[in-house]
Amino acid sequence: MRAGAAAIKAAIIDLDGTMLDTVPDFEAALNGMRLELGLGPITQAIIKPMVGKGSEKLVRDALLLDWDAERVDAAHPDAMAAYQRHYLAINGDRSTLFDGVTEGLEAMRAAGLRLVCVTNKPVAFTLPLLDQKGLAPYFEQVFGGDSFAKKKPDPMPMLGACAALDLPPSSVVAIGDSSNDAESARAAGCYVLTVPYGYNHGRPIQEINSDGIVSSLLDAATLIIAHNRTVN
Repeated sequence: MRAGAAAIKAAIIDLDGTMLDTVPDFEAALNGMRLELGLGPITQAIIKPMVGKGSEKLVRDALLLDWDAERVDAAHPDAMAAYQRHYLAINGDRSTLFDGVTEGLEAMRAAGLRLVCVTNKPVAFTLPLLDQKGLAPYFEQVFGGDSFAKKKPDPMPMLGACAALDLPPSSVVAIGDSSNDAESARAAGCYVLTVPYGYNHGRPIQEINSDGIVSSLLDAATLIIAHNRTVN
């Protein structure tokens, strides 16, 4: 963490690749969509680097594997409708919590941190998923990829979350698994912590400009608490 900086009062936490491994859900939904369009299935290994830029881009990238951009543009509205239908039918059924997530959220809350979830996943997918996995009670607010005019890596979602908390970004830490999270948080003026087990578009986590790499949300909580002791 940055020396001499402000105490941290809240954490903005990403969902896919940070709290939950949702690639198996994406696999089922995307392949259901592709089947309707006459395309063959794709694997989790192909899907994983595509995750994180929002559903619209995920669907587009899954079609660009087989079709040119013009055909993808023409098919995209129907493809999105099919993808959303398949995703809502299985949302959360195959996804799993990463180690230390519940323990980390508990530790953060016990330390008095306020928690917000900011994800590029649509709100209609995010809210039932958090509820199904028992994570919803930890968050006082949840923002999805359609909550603001722009998605991460734009700073708008982070700034919007800070405004909702009525806190300056300098007292908020963003925790995520990808450059999307880090770039959004950096531009907003938040602290940044990254986890190494997520997706990050297939790139090494070490390439991200952050205030630290933490092995779990529990480790993130420990680091935040230690930081606050040094500035209080």
